[in-house]
Amino acid sequence: MAKEQTGVPDIFRRALELARGDASLSLKDLRRRLYEEYRDSPMPPMENLTIPEQDALAPEEDWTSGLSLIRRGIQQEDWREIINGISLSLDQTLRFERERGRMGQADDWHDRTVGIEGALQKGVGKWMPDELMRLAERAGKK
Repeated sequence: MAKEQTGVPDIFRRALELARGDASLSLKDLRRRLYEEYRDSPMPPMENLTIPEQDALAPEEDWTSGLSLIRRGIQQEDWREIINGISLSLDQTLRFERERGRMGQADDWHDRTVGIEGALQKGVGKWMPDELMRLAERAGKK
């Protein structure tokens, strides 16, 4: 019986679920479990290697660390390489959360509005009509 094709974001979510479900699970055991789960599946498509929700968990340079391994694994049809890339990205993300907390909580450096908030408010106040401003404020309160 053939398994369904699974995308990289879905495999990553599965890895994250396994890692958060069992805190004592080592990276080596996680890779082994993922490999056993996916080794007979069709290769994931190359069209989407990104993991959108990861952007809120860790800086892009951390969670994208394994994408080149994943890409090479798909090109060479090597599940071990794909799993290694996913585990590298997962490890970087979990390590960031453990050491610093979620993005924007521990420091202002990761707050994307630092340095532009004043200019943004000035620009919005100057160029946005009052009625549109009130509409945006009402929508924001909901």
